[in-house]
Amino acid sequence: MNIQINTDNHIDGGQKFSDYVSGVVSSAFHRFSNQLTHVDVHFSDQNSSNKAGSNDKRCMIEVRITGRKSTAVTSDASSIDEALIGATEKMKHSIESTLGRANY
Repeated sequence: MNIQINTDNHIDGGQKFSDYVSGVVSSAFHRFSNQLTHVDVHFSDQNSSNKAGSNDKRCMIEVRITGRKSTAVTSDASSIDEALIGATEKMKHSIESTLGRANY
């Protein structure tokens, strides 16, 4: 499973951040790793020009499941970490649903 992390220019996406995000994503999707070929994680600050505001951090996760079209989810939160956790939870449910339907 290849994991790619992207940030807009308002979020510091250094190596430490990338390592942290990769660890969270790898752990969250570990049981699906044989079925996932690629995971793209995109972070953005929706309210970057106005620093005040809640739920202005967005995490979008797109996964490619072997033999299927890519699937994407987004989560908005007041912090990057909350947005990441929200998006990974949504994506786990989406993958479970997709793979569960394939088994019927």
